[in-house]
Amino acid sequence: MSHSFKEQSALVAHKRRGAGHVKGKGEGSSKMALQINIDNGGTLTDICIMDGEKVKKTKILTTPYDLSKCFFEGLQKASGVLYGNTDVKRLLEEVDLIRYSTTQGTNAICERKGPRLGLILNGAERNLPKLLAEHDRELFEALIGERIVFLNTDVVMGAEADVEVVKAINVLTAAGANRLVVSFDGPGFQNIEDRFKKVALRKFPRHLLGAVPILYGSDLTTDKEAERRTWTAIINSFLHPSMEGFLYNAENRLREFRMKNPLLIFRNDGDASRVAKTIAIKTYSSGPRGGMEGMKAFAKIYDFSDVVSIDVGGTTTDIGQCVEGKVAEARRGHVEGISVSFPLCEIMSAGAGGSSIFRVKDGHIAIGPESVGAVPGPACFGRGGKEATITDASLLCGLFDPTSYFGGGMGLDRDRAAAAVKTNIADPLGLGIDAALITMEKAYEAKIADELHRFTNISENTVMLAFGGAGPLNACGVAEQAGIRQVAVPQMAAVFSAYGIGACDISQRYVVSLDAFSAEELHEKLENLNTKASRDMFAEGCADGSYTVQASLVATFPDGRVATQVLQGEAVFPPAFFEADNVDLEVNAVKLLRSGGSRTAGVKALNPARASGSRTILTAQDGRITVPVYRLGNMQPGDHAAGPAILEEDYFTCRVLKGWRFVVTDLGDVMLNRED
Repeated sequence: MSHSFKEQSALVAHKRRGAGHVKGKGEGSSKMALQINIDNGGTLTDICIMDGEKVKKTKILTTPYDLSKCFFEGLQKASGVLYGNTDVKRLLEEVDLIRYSTTQGTNAICERKGPRLGLILNGAERNLPKLLAEHDRELFEALIGERIVFLNTDVVMGAEADVEVVKAINVLTAAGANRLVVSFDGPGFQNIEDRFKKVALRKFPRHLLGAVPILYGSDLTTDKEAERRTWTAIINSFLHPSMEGFLYNAENRLREFRMKNPLLIFRNDGDASRVAKTIAIKTYSSGPRGGMEGMKAFAKIYDFSDVVSIDVGGTTTDIGQCVEGKVAEARRGHVEGISVSFPLCEIMSAGAGGSSIFRVKDGHIAIGPESVGAVPGPACFGRGGKEATITDASLLCGLFDPTSYFGGGMGLDRDRAAAAVKTNIADPLGLGIDAALITMEKAYEAKIADELHRFTNISENTVMLAFGGAGPLNACGVAEQAGIRQVAVPQMAAVFSAYGIGACDISQRYVVSLDAFSAEELHEKLENLNTKASRDMFAEGCADGSYTVQASLVATFPDGRVATQVLQGEAVFPPAFFEADNVDLEVNAVKLLRSGGSRTAGVKALNPARASGSRTILTAQDGRITVPVYRLGNMQPGDHAAGPAILEEDYFTCRVLKGWRFVVTDLGDVMLNRED
């Protein structure tokens, strides 16, 4: 096959058949697996269809006001791609797996769009809000602000609990909070929060309309570090409502079609689970994490030791790095730089994408983090948008063909784009339209290059992997400003994150802290977690014996050192761990679906590429010039050409700058190298 990862998808499908692919009753399938991977972004939703050895793709506009709408529109479009006509019923009868990832959590945090939270803390820890704010003052003010109530633990545990708990809840709801977070510090915080919960449920039973949702920090984690545990609860509570409403609605609609397997939610830790077994914070950057999985496979295929990635969507540019086959993962992950209690992949999201708003501030261009999203979208979409975006600038620079953009499914309006750029950029800067367009382009490329340097370590051997719908467009310009001389664009760039989630495992992961450091406590908690894992994996559709369970002890010592001991056979508490400040018991139950492919690819220039046409574009050096346009679908391995040029396919456009040369690889991907 001539696609960079088709061979891998075939191996994955084969492994699923052989491993007893989850089919509701834990039975294997006798045919090639059909799976739909959906990556929901702020502006566009990507769909990757893996039908045995065939890999196909499509895209739709995200409907942020109702995510279930674009979810099912995506399924309709996928069925059309597969069958030649829309037949969702047939698709859902035949599909083996639907995996879903999203950047909605990332976008919500980035744009500060979510519920107003109230926070209830231990009265003896009145300095905690200040410590929490030091992690990210602006985010803390946006999510919590002044909506904080302190309660002494002896009050919560005493006879006045009913009165004081009700007062605390009423104070916060009167201040505008529509969700509450309860996080107590100090010894016995779990017991105190349990006591608060009993009072709250008695006084505000959940069947009442006035019952405000309350999240308790200890419901999520027993992490003993109060700041980290509290931030984890705050962020999860902020993300929960939108994720819950959409995902349960989508899953219920799938049931109406009698789909044989549950919808699987791809998580930031690289695995998936059903909706009912997924917590909101683990969906943060789950879409970008799919791109990281794809980057690991891509680096292995081409033997790249150092790869940085830019995944440019409508609202954000997500940046990651893969060194010697590994992406950065933290046991205590980070959201917007804030340490949380769960393991997360280290992905940085910059508020600059194809739909990010460009404004002039103090005589300079400021980009994002606000986005016009899919509705109304960039001005050139003709849906009512009036703000200037890089998409508008790229159209006016001549980079897009309005008749073929978005696979020919969307017309573009040059006049509306020109009006937005003139009003918001050109006039405030005192520039003509063309000068304003060049200024916008350079500012955009510089912002992404700056974020690359801030988050990754770039060397002379670094290769930049550009993907996402807008990733390849300005990749050469970003690379030049970042000091990178080689850029890779996967053939599946437009849906690369959706593709990357296709080989994830199904898993449930648990962590509890040990208090007594005793064999008795270890055995009790290990037995409880093993029982929980068995129940949860059964709920995932995984029969006993079809998944593995691994238990480990993770100790943190006074000097900051972390040690891990895998428990095998009889669980024994290591004597050295008695010196630790904290010991956690971790249990991971995993249904293995990944395939360790050994595919490699060559890159060799053989034949000059044949242009499919030409286009007049605006350049910084030479003004408006006519350049060749190369259609990726018309080229063969080894085809090569030099810039300036346009390289495009249905769902992405790549501007090849002067001084750059590209070649199509053995597997249909594109490598670009700076010549000077």
